[in-house]
Amino acid sequence: MTIILFDDSARDSLLPLTYTRPIALLRVGILTIAKKWAKYLKSDTAYLTVPYLQEKFPFNPTPDNIFINGSVCPDDALLEAITALKDGDALYTQEVLIAVKGGVAQSGIPDLNLDGFKLIHYPLSITRLVYPEHIFLNNEQEIIRDFKLLTSKRNSASLSGTNTILGDNIFVEEGVEAECSIFNTLNGPIYLGKNAQIWEGSMMRGAFALCEGSQLKMGTKIYPKTTIGPFCRIGGEVNNAVILGNSSKGHEGYLGNSVIGEWCNMGADTNNSNLKNNYTDVKLWNYSTSHYRNTGLQFCGLVMGDHSKCSINTMFNTGTVVGICANIFGAGFPANFVPDFSWGGGKHSIEYRLDKAMETIERVFDRRNKDLDDIDKNILSEVFDLTKHYRNFN
Repeated sequence: MTIILFDDSARDSLLPLTYTRPIALLRVGILTIAKKWAKYLKSDTAYLTVPYLQEKFPFNPTPDNIFINGSVCPDDALLEAITALKDGDALYTQEVLIAVKGGVAQSGIPDLNLDGFKLIHYPLSITRLVYPEHIFLNNEQEIIRDFKLLTSKRNSASLSGTNTILGDNIFVEEGVEAECSIFNTLNGPIYLGKNAQIWEGSMMRGAFALCEGSQLKMGTKIYPKTTIGPFCRIGGEVNNAVILGNSSKGHEGYLGNSVIGEWCNMGADTNNSNLKNNYTDVKLWNYSTSHYRNTGLQFCGLVMGDHSKCSINTMFNTGTVVGICANIFGAGFPANFVPDFSWGGGKHSIEYRLDKAMETIERVFDRRNKDLDDIDKNILSEVFDLTKHYRNFN
């Protein structure tokens, strides 16, 4: 059996993070949503998504597939309900389709119009990602769940005696290096992934996850509800933020209540505001409506899509959304919405040429011994065309 994780309408409201991946490949907690389902159900995963992503994320439906909404995170009660499904059953709640058992929707995304299927109402609440801020809002809860999932009946490796550990709610994978740092687990767990490095003088408060191969540079300050995805390099101050992976914030500067995509780079002393001076609700750009949406939050910082970069001393205002492949520099605050493939980020921005953007990505990938293949180039080309109407720089 293969779990097929399908995108639903949340894909549009999660942009720009979902321009380059299915929803289920978003990281919240320690794991991506796909990894959570795979581990809980001990099954392979595949994806049902938009056509231009499908070549990179293929699926081959069979009669015994389970289709699961990729925006929904698993929990014990939901797992019990899904494993109890019989062929022809469809589980839903509040007009959201959660799961379908059987070989349906071999093209297109499932919806509630499932002729011939038995609709089963799920009465409990679910954890679902609909907007980007839901990633950092649910991150503490998901770190705790993933910590239990990953560490149950396993023994932690040990840390050097030069470190100070408060509490015992810490799990250390093989190959972790840490010296002269402080780990406070009194209010939440700390997970250190395989071959992670914590350089001298770093301070962390749980709940916190540092994933495989990532580094905290000297004197880094990590506040609770934070996840650093795999193969990142992080410095400065980070609070309730999720960095999906392969990104760098290697210097001083504040990042808070934010979500950063993959292959991003933040220049030295980059800071974001996460609270407006008048304490009113923060608004975020919504791609599907081309307007700003009231999040209802007082604390909301930066959302940055894959492959975007900013220069030293960049100052992001409260509630800024940066698309993919933006190269941000210049004096003053960037706009609260920096369109995908922007060059500049301020009043005098221009379009970032697709060929030049790909040249930069190829250089970045080469440093990690990775190739930018034709499939990824096609995805970037598609997103370049899809986002062209947002780049109204005149």
